[in-house]
Amino acid sequence: MYPAQVTSVTENPAPILLRKDLARSIRQGQPWIYRDALQPGDDLPDGALVEVRTRDGRPLARGFWDARSPIAVRVLESGGPGHRFTDIETLIAGRLAAALDRRLDRLDLANTNAFRWVHGEADLLPGIHADYYAGAAVIRFDGAGARAFYGPIEERLRAAAGSRLPLDAVLDRDQRGGADEREVIEDGVRFLVDLAHGQKGGLFLDQRENRLLVAGRARGKSLLNLFGYTGGFAIHAAVACARRTDTVDIAAPAIEAARRNFELNNLDLASAGLHATDAFDFLTQAIKRGEQWDIVVSDPPSFAAKCDAVPAARQAYQRLHRLAASVTRPGGLLCAASCSSHVGRADFLATIESGVRQAGRNWQLEAVYGAAFDHPVIAAFPQGDYLKFAVGAVS
Repeated sequence: MYPAQVTSVTENPAPILLRKDLARSIRQGQPWIYRDALQPGDDLPDGALVEVRTRDGRPLARGFWDARSPIAVRVLESGGPGHRFTDIETLIAGRLAAALDRRLDRLDLANTNAFRWVHGEADLLPGIHADYYAGAAVIRFDGAGARAFYGPIEERLRAAAGSRLPLDAVLDRDQRGGADEREVIEDGVRFLVDLAHGQKGGLFLDQRENRLLVAGRARGKSLLNLFGYTGGFAIHAAVACARRTDTVDIAAPAIEAARRNFELNNLDLASAGLHATDAFDFLTQAIKRGEQWDIVVSDPPSFAAKCDAVPAARQAYQRLHRLAASVTRPGGLLCAASCSSHVGRADFLATIESGVRQAGRNWQLEAVYGAAFDHPVIAAFPQGDYLKFAVGAVS
């Protein structure tokens, strides 16, 4: 499943010369070097270990090569003159273990056994993500360079887990085969995850803390979970004694998974609406019927996968927030999420404000939250600060 590493860590890295003066940003931790910032050089295979040098030939950083991506080098380690670079095997092993340490320091596996173990650049392991689900690690590589460089990863993960973390399977997200459904726990709430077919396994781990936040305010309230996938927000709210929940997702298999998750937690389906339909259509019809909820959670997929999609994304967010505000009971909460790094915080908040005003309502921002702690952000890599979860009162 995992390819052999292209470049042995005992080999000398291939020298790569910068064309642009990026020494300062690289030393400050910028993990990406684009192809147009480099001088032309020899063709290198995906995953080749490279030494990035300044324009005058001084060693600056080590990383690995991606032959086809616009991001030609992902930086593993940088240093000034005289810096002694770490052996790559030692570096990877140490960072895998350190990433796990940071998670286990804050998680009780008996209460939460689904989390992100490795979060790429922010854990100083650029180009690789690893999610843990009740004994299984699901790996995602960002490009052919990362896939070639980090393989074979299974042995490294097992060594890092040791006796601290049960690990019976390591799966490649892009090469998954046969059935592998598991029951996981998130703050005591149970979910079924489909590791063979489900998008992100069936549970968006980055929203874990936001699910708990909403659940803490749901007692006795009605909640609408738009783009609800397998019911995460609604199920946490129902466990927290919400009066009623409604989950909307266009994918019928996701709604069926939500139903199974409600049953898994012994929740009353009579007070749980499950709607396999388009969220925009659902909201339009709900407005016509005069329906409203105490808490509305909008968690759509990315509306802007690329920079040139941002204008259309703004319009889509604005329309969504207009409709969502219209079905939020006066005094209720509108919780709006965006997972696109191309739409910044200020832009996103502006779409909420304008959409709510178009609905003839007001929205008072309480706070903007991000991803759960196991999805860290580093200052040198703002692209990693992608998730916005804005909570505010509608009047």
